[in-house]
Amino acid sequence: MTRRPLPLAAVEDETAYGGKAVALGTALRNGLPVPPGIALPAELVAELSGERPARDAVRAVAEQQPGPLAVRSSAIGEDGASSSFAGQHLTVLNLEDPDAVVDAVVRVAASACSPSAVAYRRARGDASVPRCGVVLQRLVPAVAAGVLFSMDPVTGADELVVEASWALGEAVVEGLVIPDRYRLDRCGRVIEQVIGHKDRAVVPRPGGGTATVDVGQERSRQPCLGPEELRALADLARDCDRVFEGPSDVEWACAGGSVSLLQRRPITVLC
Repeated sequence: MTRRPLPLAAVEDETAYGGKAVALGTALRNGLPVPPGIALPAELVAELSGERPARDAVRAVAEQQPGPLAVRSSAIGEDGASSSFAGQHLTVLNLEDPDAVVDAVVRVAASACSPSAVAYRRARGDASVPRCGVVLQRLVPAVAAGVLFSMDPVTGADELVVEASWALGEAVVEGLVIPDRYRLDRCGRVIEQVIGHKDRAVVPRPGGGTATVDVGQERSRQPCLGPEELRALADLARDCDRVFEGPSDVEWACAGGSVSLLQRRPITVLC
């Protein structure tokens, strides 16, 4: 029998729902600030290519979620200790129409079979057929967003590394800007701050999807994080390391004075 969609907080089976969904479920059960969402199992996602009942089931789930939604991959083996798949799979943001959500789920799942994703998998000794669960998660209307490492991923130093830009985090993840970069101690005190060139931002587009817009020169050179946000990110890093018992690679978003956890994976060696 096809496994059913589950609230993120209830997800524990990585072989059915993928690593990202399981990590978010663990985070939610431990009180970390994860936006609510639903995990779609890989078995159901695989049926979307040809079976109407599967499409109806995903559409019904989307209709029940307060939007707008982010559609994120949760492939089997993704966000693991040896393979992160960072940047390999598609993310689709800011969707409210249920049919658009179904189509986005199909596209996200298909990205797990892209030549680059398959090559990444095979380079790590995995020749299996890709299986991809998907997460439907409430979109955070980010003022600033980015990535956070709870130890320096290059040097291994016991300090936090934050990269941040204006609006949605895709500007950082996709390398569209030179982000602000902060090195922090464990308490969130700034060791080094380098302001980037954030001349573009990815923002929600009216009616769904996103747009890349120009950022004025003055604002592009302003820091997008202040002391409060940096302390909140330091707290989040410590909490992630405690819950997951190891160094954390985190995607996050700031909105309304609070920080949300969008994704957590172990820090892996970059090849």
